[in-house]
Amino acid sequence: MSGPKLPITIRPETSDDEATIFALTKTAFASMPFSEGDEQHVIDRLRSDGDLTLSLVAEDSDRIVGHIAISPVTITDGAQDWYGLGPVAVWPELHHRGIGGALIRRAIADMRVRGAKGIVLLGSNEYYPRFGFEHHPQLQYPGPPPEFFQALVLDGALPSGVVSFAPGFAPAGQ
Repeated sequence: MSGPKLPITIRPETSDDEATIFALTKTAFASMPFSEGDEQHVIDRLRSDGDLTLSLVAEDSDRIVGHIAISPVTITDGAQDWYGLGPVAVWPELHHRGIGGALIRRAIADMRVRGAKGIVLLGSNEYYPRFGFEHHPQLQYPGPPPEFFQALVLDGALPSGVVSFAPGFAPAGQ
């Protein structure tokens, strides 16, 4: 895998980045057919709930160009140290330049260092397998088509059960 086609640096978010992350995420998901238009609020809720385990931004020489969030998940078999990846956002005019991939690779590496056992996500079954994510029938996330729910084992065995994302993923008022 090659690196981004645009020189970037990746770093943890700071409080000064929050408004830009909100705007970036809102814009990035605005035209996505699978989006409910709430992703920017999800990040804010995760942050305010203390569930934003990892939040990284990608910057070029001028501005923040991408963001990725990682938060804890629960699995009905009691497996510990599993996390959910997403949302991942890149300014639409910068898609297909490797920024999202660089953020995903960095997030996976950082989570390995933190001792995570694995990461799950709901996303493209054509895009995410390049990072090692696979659909595993023993891990379930009710609702969307099962093939879009994928996992990456970082350490140990694959758990079995129903996965729940952090409460910040629930629409406001639920």
